[in-house]
Amino acid sequence: IFLVLRGLYLLGAFRQQRPGEPPLDKGPIPWLGHVLECRRNTHKFLERMRKKHGDVFTIQLGGFYFTFLQDPLSFGVFAQESREKLDYVKFAKQMVRQVFSFSDISDDLKSLQVASTKHLKGEGLKVLNEAISSNLQNVMLHKLGSDSDRMSWNEDSLIMYSYNVVFRAGYLTLFGNEPPSEGGEEEAKAKDRVESQDLFFEFRKYNRLVPDLARGTSSLSQRWEAERLKAHFWKALSVQKMKTKENISRWVWDLKQAKEENGMEESMIDRYMFVLLWASQTNTGPTSFWVLLFLMKHPDAMAAVKQEVDDVLRQSGQSVQPGGPLVDLTSEMLLKTPILDSIVMETLRLTVALFYFRDVKEDMTVNMADGRQYSIRKGDRISVFPYSALHIDPEIHPDPQSFKYNRFLNPDGTRKTDFYKGGTKLKFATMPWGAGVSMCPGRFFAAHFQRSKSTGVSRTFCDFGEGSQTV
Repeated sequence: IFLVLRGLYLLGAFRQQRPGEPPLDKGPIPWLGHVLECRRNTHKFLERMRKKHGDVFTIQLGGFYFTFLQDPLSFGVFAQESREKLDYVKFAKQMVRQVFSFSDISDDLKSLQVASTKHLKGEGLKVLNEAISSNLQNVMLHKLGSDSDRMSWNEDSLIMYSYNVVFRAGYLTLFGNEPPSEGGEEEAKAKDRVESQDLFFEFRKYNRLVPDLARGTSSLSQRWEAERLKAHFWKALSVQKMKTKENISRWVWDLKQAKEENGMEESMIDRYMFVLLWASQTNTGPTSFWVLLFLMKHPDAMAAVKQEVDDVLRQSGQSVQPGGPLVDLTSEMLLKTPILDSIVMETLRLTVALFYFRDVKEDMTVNMADGRQYSIRKGDRISVFPYSALHIDPEIHPDPQSFKYNRFLNPDGTRKTDFYKGGTKLKFATMPWGAGVSMCPGRFFAAHFQRSKSTGVSRTFCDFGEGSQTV
């Protein structure tokens, strides 16, 4: 009887809504709850729950109870609560161990935060800009060496072109270049292109395995392939391999040194390098694809970006000429592109549909913006899904399903930061990077990279080939 009762308890059979708690919806399947419907279409499912229960509700997903806060005016509760009450580290460590076979017994988040603040924003980002520009030009424009090459077209699928260029340039920027040898600088650049191309195709293979690895639903053949690919990346990104490179970013180097100082074995640091590569590159390529797709499908947006880039170049005494010298895009110049920034933000608003959550470490009370209070149990999880609650709310973003390149611009052309819900100014207009202590530490680097890539593409000749209407 005890075992039966224990089994029923684990399946959630005895869970009931207590006074002061949000509405509880355990779903049709014991333990699994709503996980199948939620996985099929998260937005549609959460909208159904919101219409049924309101903007705060608790649901069962795979044995866990998630309380969703879908009032964007109350997102500050999720973002600003202390780690003593809401934490994400335990889950993050579990996922990194499960997907990348990396384990760190220390709670060393400070070194990541310090290195990211120092090297991926502000003055540190200015230092990286030269490497970004150089590597993008090597990957994108290396075929423009002769007059005949300048007049020829190169055809590729949009997703492959975007993902390929951004991943390879990003990898070279962060993990360094082949040093010139007897063959000189051009041979070293050619080796960079070959190595980064090989790594890109292996990265794509591994990325396709990540969802099943994270859920624990991968097949035996998938696990074998994952082990092969991980070994490939551990070798390609190893500490010993880094010693043969030059121009390694200070971000990567400082994090390597921090792990060494904490006593981590070199083989585990090799695994950590793969985690850094994946974290920095898994979303930048797809985002680049969407930015370029929206630019090409909206001629008014492309024309506005081209004019903005031309104006910025003209102010620096440069211009784009067929067959002319490559332009020098400085970090300061890329900060003078509010139209391009608006396009990137609009792209992220339309395409990023992730839900974020925290583990509840102690019984707590959530205070909503309108004065409501809800009791949340220790062991549950608090979640937000900004895509439906924020990104496509027509009150916040009119005509939310349409791409509008100037949505994040004021009438005078400056960046628009003020958005409202029910007459109250929102703290967050979008949340593509997460929020609070778990906000993506590389968001400034990623946005800067998108500016560099999009600026370069907007001033080259691009067109859809046959079949463009199916893109």
